[in-house]
Amino acid sequence: MNWSGLESLLSGVNKYSTAFGRIWLSMVFVLRVLVFVVAAQRVWGDESKDFVCNTRQPGCTNICYDHIFPISHIRLWALQLIFVTCPSLMVTAHVKFREVKDRKYVELHQGSHLYANPGKKRGGLWWTYLLSLVFKATFDTAFLYLLYRIYHGYDLPRLSKCSLEPCPNTVDCFISRPTEKKIFMLFMVISSALCIFMCICEMVYLVGKRFSKLFRVRHENQRRLFADQHELTELAPPRSQYRRTDPTLESQLSLNRKEKVREGTTTTTL
Repeated sequence: MNWSGLESLLSGVNKYSTAFGRIWLSMVFVLRVLVFVVAAQRVWGDESKDFVCNTRQPGCTNICYDHIFPISHIRLWALQLIFVTCPSLMVTAHVKFREVKDRKYVELHQGSHLYANPGKKRGGLWWTYLLSLVFKATFDTAFLYLLYRIYHGYDLPRLSKCSLEPCPNTVDCFISRPTEKKIFMLFMVISSALCIFMCICEMVYLVGKRFSKLFRVRHENQRRLFADQHELTELAPPRSQYRRTDPTLESQLSLNRKEKVREGTTTTTL
């Protein structure tokens, strides 16, 4: 399986991911793909060759192996990684669709752009990104549950009993290096759980950021509406409308009138 091709496809998703998305992608390639390619395949490569049952009945060992391992861990993990990483390509495909649409719009409208930034998570791209996170978390959870149901828990017993035909009786079957395989299985389970946690954190971050933006826009609109409905009016007329009176001036005028009356009386008597 060519994991380098998948890595080159997913590397472009980092441009459109949040910080949680970049951490998730790093965890997938470091904790899962790298461990899967380098170590897990070698550890689980001898599971059928070194599976031994204490019988020489033809076909008994094959039947018991198929009963204990309905599906190989390696193939199940490879299928899980493909299903988990493919939803990220939805975001890349949507961005490419936006870029082509914006290019056609520029050609028709002579330089004006339809999208200021085609990779900006707004509108339909925001929903596509959120849906990809839901798919990734759902696929990881489904495969963890499938692994738990098939193998009856995340454990590998050292000894397994098998009494299926054509086995003549109940035989004992042994798995090679069960402790080492159990450690790698638990490591893959824990890394899957961490990736699910990162997807949930990113979903909470995106939804919280969207609600915060909507609340901020709504608050701003309410503030503007309140300001438009309650414009500041003049509570009192301007001071220029009032006649300014000086009390000292009035007293001076009254004194002048009295003096004029006195002068008039004096002239009359003369």
